[in-house]
Amino acid sequence: MGDPRPDKVAVVDEVREKFESADGAMLTEYRGLNVPALAELRTALREAGGEYKIYKNTLVRLAARERGLEIDDLLTGPTAIAFVGERSDGSPGDVAAVAKALKDFAKANDALVLKGGVLDDQVLSADDLKALAELPSRDVLLAQLAGAFQAPMAKLAGLLSALPRDFAYGLQALIEKGGAGDAPATDTPSEATAEAAADTSDDDAGDDAGADDTTTEEE
Repeated sequence: MGDPRPDKVAVVDEVREKFESADGAMLTEYRGLNVPALAELRTALREAGGEYKIYKNTLVRLAARERGLEIDDLLTGPTAIAFVGERSDGSPGDVAAVAKALKDFAKANDALVLKGGVLDDQVLSADDLKALAELPSRDVLLAQLAGAFQAPMAKLAGLLSALPRDFAYGLQALIEKGGAGDAPATDTPSEATAEAAADTSDDDAGDDAGADDTTTEEE
């Protein structure tokens, strides 16, 4: 066999680069969707930071293998991929929101079939995508995380222990992506400092109270 045509090589390179740069990729079968329906789906995905692209399975397979992704089982039938990146306003894309947009569209359009996807180089099944769609959006997760860090430690520990497994998975994914980096942390005075301050005499308290204040670093 001869060398692949330059246009095919270019498409393989494009798909590989999208797998590398995207926050996630979700594979679907779109057989039976007409042009207006595809346009409607693309609009819904774009609002969440998703880009819906149609490629030949053979070229996607080559690109995935170059990335070390084992997704051959997902590449059956006409395949379109929703890559998660920046939204149209420049804000970060939302993996959960893109999955939800796909799931909601599939409910109203039987022709769209969720096949699976890739998140952090981990292959996801169709059921994984549906579970991902049930997670709170990125904005909601960040707001809840910020509120949790501002809560008293005992309340924070109870909140974290009560997190559903899927919520914790989504939260971990956001933290690994750096999404929670701006969440404020609070300093909590140690109990030892409080006891030491209580034991000081009235004469020493006025001069030394400020020097005795210490904080413990939250882990």
